[in-house]
Amino acid sequence: MAAPTLQQPSFLLANLKADATTKPLLQRCQDLVKIIDEYPAKELHLIFPWLVESVFGSLDGIIAGWNLRLLHSRSNEYNIVMEFLNPSGPMMKLVYKLQAEEYKYEIPVNYLPGPVKACIQEGVLPDCPLFHNKLQFPLSGLLTLNLALNPFEFFMFNFAYCLITPKNSPQGQHGSSTDSAYFVLVDTYLKYFLPIEGSVPPSPFSDSRGSVTAPSPRSSSVSFAGYGVHSPSLLKHHIFHQPSVNADPAAQEIWRSETLLQMFVEIWLHHYSLEMYQKLQSPQVKLALLQYRLSMSSMPCQPHAPPGSGTLHTYQVLLPFHSPPPLWGLLEEPFSPTEEHVLVVRLLVKHLHAFSNSQKPEQLSSSPSAHSHTHTSPLEEFKRVVVQRFVQQKLYLFLQHCFGHWPLDASFRAVLETWLSYIQPWRYTGEKTNPQPDQNRTVPDKWESFVQENLLMYTKLFQVFLNRTVRTDLVNAKNALMVFRVAKVFAQPNLADMIQKGEQLFLEPEHVLHHRQPRGYLTPSQGGSYLSSRQRVMTDMVFRVKSHVYALEGQDCQYKQMFGTELRGAVMKLIQIIAQARHTAKRISDHSSEVAANNSFLSWFGMGSSDHNNTFSGAEPEESGECLKKTHEFLDRALENLCQIFKLNQGQLTQLISTLGSSQDDGNCKQLPDCIQGENGLILTDLGRRQILNGLRRFDIHYQGDPELQPIRSYENALLVRLFYRISSLVNERFGEHMNTLCSRPDFLGRLGRHYLADPDSTAKLKQSPQSRRTLERNRQPRLSLRPLASYRTILLLLLFYVFGALLSFGPISSTLLILTGGFLYGLLMTLFGDKLKTH
Repeated sequence: MAAPTLQQPSFLLANLKADATTKPLLQRCQDLVKIIDEYPAKELHLIFPWLVESVFGSLDGIIAGWNLRLLHSRSNEYNIVMEFLNPSGPMMKLVYKLQAEEYKYEIPVNYLPGPVKACIQEGVLPDCPLFHNKLQFPLSGLLTLNLALNPFEFFMFNFAYCLITPKNSPQGQHGSSTDSAYFVLVDTYLKYFLPIEGSVPPSPFSDSRGSVTAPSPRSSSVSFAGYGVHSPSLLKHHIFHQPSVNADPAAQEIWRSETLLQMFVEIWLHHYSLEMYQKLQSPQVKLALLQYRLSMSSMPCQPHAPPGSGTLHTYQVLLPFHSPPPLWGLLEEPFSPTEEHVLVVRLLVKHLHAFSNSQKPEQLSSSPSAHSHTHTSPLEEFKRVVVQRFVQQKLYLFLQHCFGHWPLDASFRAVLETWLSYIQPWRYTGEKTNPQPDQNRTVPDKWESFVQENLLMYTKLFQVFLNRTVRTDLVNAKNALMVFRVAKVFAQPNLADMIQKGEQLFLEPEHVLHHRQPRGYLTPSQGGSYLSSRQRVMTDMVFRVKSHVYALEGQDCQYKQMFGTELRGAVMKLIQIIAQARHTAKRISDHSSEVAANNSFLSWFGMGSSDHNNTFSGAEPEESGECLKKTHEFLDRALENLCQIFKLNQGQLTQLISTLGSSQDDGNCKQLPDCIQGENGLILTDLGRRQILNGLRRFDIHYQGDPELQPIRSYENALLVRLFYRISSLVNERFGEHMNTLCSRPDFLGRLGRHYLADPDSTAKLKQSPQSRRTLERNRQPRLSLRPLASYRTILLLLLFYVFGALLSFGPISSTLLILTGGFLYGLLMTLFGDKLKTH
């Protein structure tokens, strides 16, 4: 009987694979529900990897799976998928069923994020405890390393990896990323495993100890060292994945919340360049940070557990028998997150803020140093440290990468809002107070410690954003909105003061701290005073800020103050660019109004503007009307907020803007942008590019190709254009030599032929634009052009002339002869007196 039992799982897997190509999704899900309920874990174990791959797709992207990122609520299969993958649905039931039996599933190291893969293949244990005690060492060498994950970790790894796998959207299928099944599932998993209210629901399956088996125990010295800047002692011992018989059931279940968050952070955020990787892994940086911490700890009184202690312990050599491979090939592929990726990261950030802010009042009121662990549940302790411990460092590197590599277009809004969501945790407190206007919404003082411990998130990223903005087209309303959003956030009352105080703490010299406390910290009962207690708090704040900056940038970083002289000059430069963009937006709006007034019905009769080559192009087509009004409004409010943030003199600012506005008159627009002369013509400088972006100057652009092959205009009949082109091409092909002979004659007939068969302004147009020598030397051949007859204006004029002739009793033939005679006489007069008219 043993043999059939051993063969049945493979038979079950073969049936499921066959059904995957023949049965609809609904029937397949119903069959899977029955299989999960009826079959034991031993048989489900063999189908689990295939099932996960068929749902989320393969890690290499070849198998698409159920296309969760392309599945939207309007699809018929949406509800089926959401019910099957629900945190309490059949799929998760299968995960818990296998988790109780302690099965393991392998993931190749090659699919890990670049920095983690490089760290492992270099023979060093990675920072993240998620990968500790899970490496499988093969005999063939490092390049075939695998990770052995438990079912829950394996499921969450594939779910998280699904986001960064390139997707191929079917043609014609479009939809919002925030409406996809994947986005909704991420939100559902976050709310279930990181609940804002209540606790994590227990798993439906349990082992002999009363809980689903958690991962194998790990040393508390390395459990959270990978989250960079805090001591493991801040977390209670039972959060370290060490369930025991007498432990609180919530302590045994908290590992699922921790695992989910670690997996999301590692897969979505742990991506950066080789240069940044080497900087973070540099022994000099880590030793310098350790020496600084040791010098602080050698003071008469030591602050509480130094952030980042234990970090060096995680860098243990794994394989001394193998020489590490070169790193240049491991991180050579650039990481380019998509807009969908960034939107999911923002969802994670917002939920983590809400999760952290849902602590009970007694936990919020107690300071970290005096925090008592006696009556604190694991979940509440997890909330207290989740943002700083798990997200801060990797999100900072992720945002810094996006700020530096994202295209200069409106899609950057997703990255911007992710950053603004992180630096405003007070927006996600859940407190329902009377809404105040944005200008009067003061940042509560209790967030001062958050601002200080995330100082670089405010100052460094603001400076990078400033560098992006000066290279952006601020006439575009979407770009102007982004500038306004950042200025509005930083202009919140009390926030700029908190940032400035944090910078002062970072710049506090170390020797001053030593002189402030010569006798150590003494309580009043020991002969001290409350002043020493305040000094201890100040020293602790300085230490936190310095540790944060040094951990992210290294102790040799050249910190630029947000409110220093250098950045103040950059802000003034931005204000000038904003003023230029305001002036340009107003000029474009005025020009558009004039064009709209001229493009009336009378323009068909030649009374409107017919210069289609010199149409103003200072902005995108969408930048007109209401968009330009919004641009002006956004830029005005951004200027007000920048003055408020940096305490600029309003009078000087008004004078600067008025001076710029008066100097940028319409005559300035007719000048060429700033250029230098190169071998092949003019080359734009950086100043010239900014002038073009902001519509201050532009080139005179003319069409210099074949006039007969220009795109069909809106005022032309497409059918007649194509018909007349064929007729004129046949005539030119047959009589081309005769035309050349006629136009080359120096007498009166030659001049008359050149009037009808050649473009008199072609040579002048070629000389006005910077073209190559080969283009300048090109000769235009005489040809017959009938394209002007396809213009609706010409057709209307001819129709009116025939109607007028009919009223005078002229037939169609007589009217045609009159038109031809008039055209010939006009050409004769222009040939005789055209030169004299041009000189006058």
